[in-house]
Amino acid sequence: MMAMHVIIVGCGRVGSGLAAGLMREGHSVAVIDKQSGAFRRLGADFAGQKVVGFGFDRGHLELAGAVHADALAAVTSGDNSNILTARIARENYEIPNVVARIYDPRRAEIFQRLGIPTVPSVSWTIDQVFRRILPGSGSFVWTDGSGHLHLAERPLPLAWAGRRIVDLLPAEGVRLAAVTRATLPMIDVAELVGQEGDVLHLLVTDEAAASLEARFDAGDRTSHP
Repeated sequence: MMAMHVIIVGCGRVGSGLAAGLMREGHSVAVIDKQSGAFRRLGADFAGQKVVGFGFDRGHLELAGAVHADALAAVTSGDNSNILTARIARENYEIPNVVARIYDPRRAEIFQRLGIPTVPSVSWTIDQVFRRILPGSGSFVWTDGSGHLHLAERPLPLAWAGRRIVDLLPAEGVRLAAVTRATLPMIDVAELVGQEGDVLHLLVTDEAAASLEARFDAGDRTSHP
């Protein structure tokens, strides 16, 4: 995967852990937090950018590189701040991969309809953030005992919205197992037409993994030229 520029808003346990993981993967990282003391969690050897400010402030976002950013994760302790930050990132800066942390699961469906992937706090892990903001990175969430069959979780490329999902997948070695739409799981998916915000759950063999990633890469490039 090519190196990406990622903005992380919130330097708590999740934000600092995510920043460290992204740096290890070779990505450039800018972290925004309203309190300068929060950056202590990053450690003295953190080579990324630190911005004291708010993720919903356009000036602060631009200092963090929003104009050329590839992904943004809003992981502060406030739902409203995270969602506002995510909307600005998506709508004003057209950052392609955006995810927001959410504490109140009753709001999740509303935000999914806005096209903003969310993860409830109770199920939040750094690995989940990687899968949502860096498509293709750590996308296997389960592997069977043989090591040859995997379960992949991928967000639907925007270019696939309005089209039957199964028609866009490789013909062999890949099976669409389920789709999560607005936090609701769906298993009758043979004729399902994609919608923005869908999360696809796919069974894929080793032999088909490369072709599956190529399809998603092509879809992402079409969505965000």
